[in-house]
Amino acid sequence: MATEITEICSHTNTRPTIKRGSQGTAVKQAQCYLNNSLTNTDLAVDGDFGPLTETATRRFQGCADITVDGVIGSQTWSHLAFFANSPGFAC
Repeated sequence: MATEITEICSHTNTRPTIKRGSQGTAVKQAQCYLNNSLTNTDLAVDGDFGPLTETATRRFQGCADITVDGVIGSQTWSHLAFFANSPGFAC
């Protein structure tokens, strides 16, 4: 019997490169993932990639030991999706 994985955040399935100034559902997805991957983080899931989302992104990237640039591209999306949906993981 296969184990079903429930997606913790369901704003969108798209994974475009996003950075400070980006807006929309992909930003909401990233903010939700960041909230579920980092301790002591309570980003507003508002779809606005501002300074708080950038700071959380950099913190997550450092914790995940990937390139720290504050931009959510393919590498960061991959790590965010994995860690946000992994019970018990938190940076």
